[in-house]
This record gives sequence, structure tokens and C-alpha cells, in this order.
Amino acid sequence: MKKILFVASEAVPFIKTGGLADVAGSLPKYFDKEKYDVRVVLPKYLCMKRPYFDQLTYKDHFYMYYNGANRYVGILTTVVDGVTFYFIDNEEYFGGDKPYGDWFWDLQKFCFFCRAALSALPVIGFQPDIVHCHDWQSGLVPVLLKDSFRGGDFFKDMKSIMTIHNLKFQGVWSIPVIQQFTGLSDYYFAPDKLEAYKDGNLLKGGLVYADKITTVSNTYAEEIKLEFYGEGLDGLIRARSNDLSGIVNGIDYDDFNPATDPHIKKNYSVDNFRKEKVKNKMALQEEVGLPVDKSKFVIGIVSRLTDQKGFDLIACVMEALCQEDTQIVVLGTGDSKYESMFRFYADKYNDRVSANIYYSEELSHKIYAGCDAFLMPSLFEPCGLSQLMSLRYGTVPMVRETGGLKDTVEPYNEYERTGTGFSFSNYNAHEMLGIVNYAKNVYFGNKKEWNRIVERGMKKDFSWSSSAKQYEALYDSLTE
Repeated sequence: MKKILFVASEAVPFIKTGGLADVAGSLPKYFDKEKYDVRVVLPKYLCMKRPYFDQLTYKDHFYMYYNGANRYVGILTTVVDGVTFYFIDNEEYFGGDKPYGDWFWDLQKFCFFCRAALSALPVIGFQPDIVHCHDWQSGLVPVLLKDSFRGGDFFKDMKSIMTIHNLKFQGVWSIPVIQQFTGLSDYYFAPDKLEAYKDGNLLKGGLVYADKITTVSNTYAEEIKLEFYGEGLDGLIRARSNDLSGIVNGIDYDDFNPATDPHIKKNYSVDNFRKEKVKNKMALQEEVGLPVDKSKFVIGIVSRLTDQKGFDLIACVMEALCQEDTQIVVLGTGDSKYESMFRFYADKYNDRVSANIYYSEELSHKIYAGCDAFLMPSLFEPCGLSQLMSLRYGTVPMVRETGGLKDTVEPYNEYERTGTGFSFSNYNAHEMLGIVNYAKNVYFGNKKEWNRIVERGMKKDFSWSSSAKQYEALYDSLTE
């Protein structure tokens, strides 16, 4: 039995701000339980969801010297869907009403978390073969395994994997501060280790010292070797390319299942979507205040409203998108300029645009189920989950060919009659508008062909099961 420990800053169902939480919380339950004992360690945030917070049980505690003082480290635990989760408790570090927010404080608390998570392992009696670290918040772990935790039998054979979910966030501050928080010697602050452009960089440390590196799609693994996508670390990524692999994320097919989803008006499947899916469309139109008309082409957007997600392209051609035959339903929050833009168009075209500037899990499911198409024109997208959800619900994705979007959405080919969605390659607003209009032409002009695109998308398998098998192969290659 191989033992694996996930070290992450968030995981469903406890705390979520992005796709990282879906990976850390959902992936572990899909491993073969006969061969892999996969457990997860997280910070015990005071802002965690209450029902889950209240079910944690005390396991043990100890004191650890960190940043000039002996500090309390509590260990709590719970089991969800057969997976054991551990929580590192220290209210000074993990209090507050949100998990992140102040960069300086985040750096300090995640350096504490990394050291505490490793120090807790002998206390709880769990000796993993592999420590699987996620994003910069756990980037210190591979460094510590080669540094102060190297001596003694308990840690000496432990391997580490570093997974990049989004290379944009790296955990960067001045070297004296990073050195203070990490407790590492001067030796580690050189250009081939944690130093990057005269600062300390926690993610870089993880990428230098991890035994293997993964990221969340094959295309993103190639893109981050290039200067445009590499966020200043492309040289290091190229140097370690032999240890780098891309494994596309999945989604939880139990949570996202149109046949059983309790949030949607009418359940449906690949067998009966032609008749039943439209009932969700009409229910969505009614709920968000748009005219109920099943003949309209309804486009869904569920996203953070930021430049990375391609909203500057949408802003450029929004007037042209708001055609009389089209309705647009937006859900999400983000940059005020995009929030204001959608509110403006919802006011100007109140029969065509619905701007829901907040987040609701329930409404997101209704959008995936009720729309005809889903727009996702990202500048870069390491993996992306929304396009996987829209495929699952038979809502045709319209995406830019980048990262995981390119790996998971097969562009429609009218001559070969293949494809599961529509895509464009250049980061260009009119190219995006062209592909939206092309999709509309198929929708209005050849409904039978549109339904075949929907059917092919719904038959694709982007569950966690296939991702888990690829991670299992990676774990085997490291331990055998």
C-alpha cells in the first residue's frame, strides 16, 4: 500500500476559493483504495464551513519553534467519503474571515503551515511515501524535505511532487523576509534555488526541489515553457521539463450530473436531453428576469470577472454580442470595470442580458443546465473546470485554444462532423465574435447537427477517475 499526503491550502467541502479546492478535495477519493492510502492536510481556518468545522475531532497537539517563538500546533481530523483529512490548528495564523488576503501575512502563515504539516506526521503516525504539494502555499515542503527534515529514518526516503495550478501566483517577497519565515540558511537564496529576480520565491523553491512537477493540462505544461506564459520561471520549467507532466483536472461526476442534480428544474441525460433540457432553459430565463422564449440562443458565463478570463475581449464586442436572437446570463464577481459593464448592458438590454454580480453554486448549476452555449475566451487557462461542467450538461462550450481549454474542447468540424464545441486561437475580440456567430449559425440553421455536438460532449468522460489513474502511474514511477 502506497501512502500519499496531499498538502494544500484549500479543499472542498471545507473551504474553496478556486479550482485548487476541487482537486485537493475531490481527487483523493478516486484512487484505488486497495493500493493507495491518500490523505490530505489543510489549515484549520476559523472561516471554514460550519457543519464541517463542527465535525472535526481533536487528535493531538505539540509546540514548534517558528519565527522566534514556540508556537502551538493543534491537529484535528475528520473522514469524508472515505478520505482522512488532517487540520493544522493555530488561531493566530488561521483566524480571520477568509483564507487569504494579506500577502505578507499569507507568506508567514503558509511557511508555518508547511513546517507544521511535516512536523505533525510523526505525531499522528502517518509516514507517506510521497508528499504531493499544491501551488505556492505548499512550495516550502519539498525544500524542507531536503533540508531540516532530511536527517533520521522517518523522512529520509520521502519523495515530493509539486503541482502548479496557476503559475501566476508564486509567493514572492524580499529575501530577508522569506529567509525569516522559512528559517532557511543563506545557501538556499541563490539563483538556482529560491532566489528569483533578487527576491525570495516559495513556488520556485518547490519547483527546484520537488522530485516531479505536474500541472493541470498537457497544453499548459507546454505553454509555461514559453516566456509569455512562464511568469518569469520559464527557464526553470524548461530545465526541469523531463520531470514535468500535464494531467488534466476532472470534475466530480456525482456533484455535476444532470440526471440527478437537485438544483435544476428538470433532470435529463444524454438519452433525453433533446426533449427535457429546454425546460431548464425556460426556468432559467424566468429566474433571472429574461423573457421566457425557447427560440433564443442563450449564452452562459460563470467566472471571475478578470482580464485573465478574457473579459476585455467580451467588452470590446459586447454590443455586437447583444443581438435580438441572443440572451446572455452572467454569474460572478471580479474587477469593478467588468461588473459595471455587465450591469450597464443588463440595464440597456434588459430583455437580453442578465447580470448576476455575486456567486451562487445553485445558480451556476442552473446556468450549466439551462444555457445553449457557454463562453470562455481566456487569455490563459491552466485547466479550467467550467468547460468540463458545460460539456457534462450538454451546454456547448465556445473557448479560446489555450491550456486545458484546448485539451478538453474538440473544435467542431462541419465536414467531418466531429467536435464537442467551438474554439478560436488568436486572442482577438473579432475572432471570438466570429466563432460565436458561427455557433449561432449551426444552432439556428442545423439543429440536428447542433444536437450531435451536444451528444458527443455529454458522452465525454472528464470525471476524476481518469485523472486518478494518471496520478497513480506517476506515484508508481516515483516509488518503484
